[in-house]
Amino acid sequence: MSSTRRLTVAGAALALISLLAACAGSSPHVGSGSATHGKPIRGGTVTVAELPGSSPNDIFPLGPATNEDGYNVNLTMGSWPSLVVEGDGAQSIVNPQESLFSSLTWSDNDTVLTMVLKPWKWSDGVPITSRDFTFVYNLLKANYSDWIDYSAGGFPTDVTKVTTPNSSTVVLTLNRSYNPAYYVDNELYDVPLLPQHVMDRESLTGKVGNYDETTAGAKAVWSFLQKQGADESTFTTSPLWKVVVGPWRILTFDSDGYYVWTPNTAYSGQDKPILSKVVFTPFTTDTATMDTLRANTSLTMAALPLNDVKQIPALEAEGYAAASVATPGVAEIVPNLYNSATGPLVRPLYMRQAMEDLIDRPLIVSKIFAGYADPGNGPVPVTYGQQWDSPLEKAGGPYPYDPAKAIALLKANGWKVAPGGESTCQRAGSGSGDCGAGITAGEGLGFTLIYSSGTTTTDEMNADIQSTEEQAGIKITLKPEPFNSITATTGPCNASAHPAATCGWQMLEYGYDPYSLDPSGAGLFNTGGINNYGGYSSPEMNSLINETEYGSSQSAFYAYENYAADQLPFLWLPNPSGVIVYLKDLAGAFPASPFAATLNPEIWYYTKSK
Repeated sequence: MSSTRRLTVAGAALALISLLAACAGSSPHVGSGSATHGKPIRGGTVTVAELPGSSPNDIFPLGPATNEDGYNVNLTMGSWPSLVVEGDGAQSIVNPQESLFSSLTWSDNDTVLTMVLKPWKWSDGVPITSRDFTFVYNLLKANYSDWIDYSAGGFPTDVTKVTTPNSSTVVLTLNRSYNPAYYVDNELYDVPLLPQHVMDRESLTGKVGNYDETTAGAKAVWSFLQKQGADESTFTTSPLWKVVVGPWRILTFDSDGYYVWTPNTAYSGQDKPILSKVVFTPFTTDTATMDTLRANTSLTMAALPLNDVKQIPALEAEGYAAASVATPGVAEIVPNLYNSATGPLVRPLYMRQAMEDLIDRPLIVSKIFAGYADPGNGPVPVTYGQQWDSPLEKAGGPYPYDPAKAIALLKANGWKVAPGGESTCQRAGSGSGDCGAGITAGEGLGFTLIYSSGTTTTDEMNADIQSTEEQAGIKITLKPEPFNSITATTGPCNASAHPAATCGWQMLEYGYDPYSLDPSGAGLFNTGGINNYGGYSSPEMNSLINETEYGSSQSAFYAYENYAADQLPFLWLPNPSGVIVYLKDLAGAFPASPFAATLNPEIWYYTKSK
């Protein structure tokens, strides 16, 4: 998976793009999108509604680990795409036209990868070369601990040698054999190319050099670029961000999240933009988005709030079509196993099992998300057509809704259950039948759940969870906050590091974790994983995840998946999808891959003048 691109659950966005909601359910109203065809009209502007609270705030593609805003990739991917771009039309595969390599060849028992870059050029006419790759590699090698997409043991620390036989070829020697599909889908997927001839500098006034070739120089360049990348006032004026290789360049950016893409007229790829502009416009609530849709057709495309799916016929009458796209990600509540107050309560597996037994996932899917959601049966989504779903997950997962079982679990482990109230520990201790280590006699069973605000269905889901948990006397206090506020004040916690400033949270619902083509648990559930915020640690889990990274058998993947589903490092939730509404005379956008619906507006076009 992409290691740190956790996104808000607001409408359940696509893997990398904040503006669209992905539909994983079936509906009598919505299909996979219209097959609109017609002669392309060159030009025109597409205006897309961003999800509430999804504004980007950093432009440097190698974002800092301290910035958890997963929406920054929305701003940058069109200009500096990764080596590997995922999603090709409706297919969940690597996109051969958008990716920056022409070939990948494995050898020496899958320890050596030879990559040949395409003969493309930067927007200033300079060819892309292997030196651009070594520039990125050198920066990351010296600064990987400060890179938002670094996953422990992954790129670049798994590379023992880089050679460049010629200007278009890169040879990576790895520290062990890898599953090639995993490495391409999860490692190279996070690595962009950047123009060394523009960015290899330590100041705006200084000369471009080869500073990255020493550790000290790479650290200086990194520090400079990170600082510049956070200066929103210079996103469209700094020479650092003028030279791009993707089909789009950033024309306008406002601090409220409004930004505009305009075509890179020097784009080397096959799919050159037909549109004149793509405008991303922010909204504070999904209600505001819906009001704008109903008022006029100034929005070309938007995620329809799931509580408004009954409005589809009215929107169709106003010139819109509706489409569904599967959701490649998993939604969750993260229990903080090392919160000073409530960590001991959730460290025992029985407690997480009881809480999961009390989440009525089928009801949430059907009543709150109108059928548009992955059911949340475990760590891998079961609705977007991949080969990774185990029979256990397909059958509903290990924890169907069962309040009686939850109550029995609590009673068997020393709790005096108070349905509708707050259960208390009756038998303190760490022996069989006791509440567990660190839980005191008479201690109440209550938690504060922080979640991303701004979406009605998210509010409704958490209110339902609050209600059903009360059946076993588990008291949940809800605390909605803006997504960016949450990411700024919370951080990963574990047995050895749980500072009060960032680990004061008890339960956390960021939203969902988007997966790449290969939905490994690396970064999420392994010890020290960058998105393992709650501090879950299990040698067995680590071993099983390693097997998915370094082996290739489906049985190994199922073993990991079933173990994670059972052990509940997270509490599994339905991943709300949604419906995308768009003007009927916009072609090329649908059907779409879960991974690329808005990474590819270069293939969109109008069939009528705009």
